[in-house]
Amino acid sequence: MTRPCIALASVAAARALDDDLAPLLEALHALDAPAEVVDWDDSRVDWSRYQLVVLRSTWDYAERLPEFLAWATRVATQTRLLNPPDVLRWNTDKHYLADLERDGVAIVPSTFVEPGADAHAVLDVFLAATAAAEFVVKPSVGAGSRDAQRHGRDAVDAARAHVARLLDAGRSVLLQPYLDRVDAHGETALIHFDGVFSHAIRKGPLLRRGDGPTDALFAAEDIAPRIASEAERALALRALAAIPFARPLAYARVDLIHGDDGAPRLLELELAEPSLFFAHADGSARRFAQTLLARIAAPA
Repeated sequence: MTRPCIALASVAAARALDDDLAPLLEALHALDAPAEVVDWDDSRVDWSRYQLVVLRSTWDYAERLPEFLAWATRVATQTRLLNPPDVLRWNTDKHYLADLERDGVAIVPSTFVEPGADAHAVLDVFLAATAAAEFVVKPSVGAGSRDAQRHGRDAVDAARAHVARLLDAGRSVLLQPYLDRVDAHGETALIHFDGVFSHAIRKGPLLRRGDGPTDALFAAEDIAPRIASEAERALALRALAAIPFARPLAYARVDLIHGDDGAPRLLELELAEPSLFFAHADGSARRFAQTLLARIAAPA
């Protein structure tokens, strides 16, 4: 049998920022699995020479989504792509949250606003329906908290301008109440490989009142290991079970925050190119490497 050759898909601007690449390469090499980092948008690459292409830090996809999804579809005809194009197409647009909510997953309350809507009117309706003192405006297609911002009721004009800017650019908008417990508790991100829980981390609050959207590939993050609670692990498994595609997926990250009642709620389900935070969990890079090799060995 030919020795496996794995491509870890990144992009030039993200390579030096992806802390997961080095430990994953080391883990794969330790298992005698040749692997290399390749830019997804490098037109010179022959993807068919790899037995597996794994999305890792294609972190510019949100600004190039049609191009990125076309690339993923093309690559999947030449080799095995993880995660697959149908999953990427669904997960790169946060409208998937509405799908999960309909299936009974507890999410952060979410209101979607589509291009052509009146920013003034939709924000008034949203604020009338929520008691939250602060709220979040973000695009439905976005990554790394880019173009996301936290607003207060005392600065509604700035929020309206933010919503209008996104709508005028033809982008759908997501409105969510800002859940105050995130300031003290942060987010919990639960990482799963092949549907099995691997480890969890804590993220400090990303959106600070008065800060504008980040211009970087992703907002700076304060990360630490965390022991996930039983309630968090149960909600994560519930969310993964509701994914409307063949399961389990090779990798998934479930981001949760807590509501006013202390119960966890799904903030995001990261199935495209999430950071997996290997540095915060001993053995996690090797577990993921073993997952990838098992996928190569299994029938397509």
